[in-house]
Amino acid sequence: MTYYVDQLQPGMSEQYTRTVTERDIVMFGEVSGDTNPVHFDAAFAATTPFRTRIAHGMLSASYISTILGMKMPGPGTIFLGFSCRFKAPVRVGDKVVAEVRVRDVLAEKRRVVFDCDCRVVDTVVLEGEAVVMPPPRPRS
Repeated sequence: MTYYVDQLQPGMSEQYTRTVTERDIVMFGEVSGDTNPVHFDAAFAATTPFRTRIAHGMLSASYISTILGMKMPGPGTIFLGFSCRFKAPVRVGDKVVAEVRVRDVLAEKRRVVFDCDCRVVDTVVLEGEAVVMPPPRPRS
């Protein structure tokens, strides 16, 4: 489904859930070029405050993009801005629940501001804000 700017209201929300796999981390590292050893080298990761390998923070952030581009507002949405804070690590096997909530609709500019977060169980691992331009309503 695609939501147009006039269909979005503050408080509306949508979620995406994904369990992080080893393959996700490897593929994200290949695509992004981020091969930081904290993601790939268990011996190195053991020396960090996390004590084990962790997923890329931007992997969790990409789940926000999944919601905005595929669910709400949906296909055709243009991502204009995103800011986030990483609050806790995500590890292989963690089930991440990403959620966006409409905070503000600026209909005259065709912009929507979303509050965003990702959680693993009850722990917030990412929180932030996204600004998007929903797709235009097709002309009849």
